[in-house]
Amino acid sequence: MKEKITTGSGNVFTDLGFSAEEAVVLGMRSQLMCDLELLIAKRGWTQAQAAKELRIAQSRVSDLVRGKWDKFSLDMLIELATRAGCKVSLEMA
Repeated sequence: MKEKITTGSGNVFTDLGFSAEEAVVLGMRSQLMCDLELLIAKRGWTQAQAAKELRIAQSRVSDLVRGKWDKFSLDMLIELATRAGCKVSLEMA
């Protein structure tokens, strides 16, 4: 059986069948979650320390680092990044 390779669109959410608009938002949410997870690790924060710094419950930090993207709006992720001292910007191309 010969395998068929299909080139992706560049956005996994589009490839999974989400509308173009929703795929953009999901991609942004996913990227912010990854960036926050890396920031927590880089700073050496425990989940309890991250919760204190981000002003959220430890269970929410757990959801964040476990990639539960459906539990975080784009707005909330921007707030968390800002609370962590990061500058968040949006670019239109």
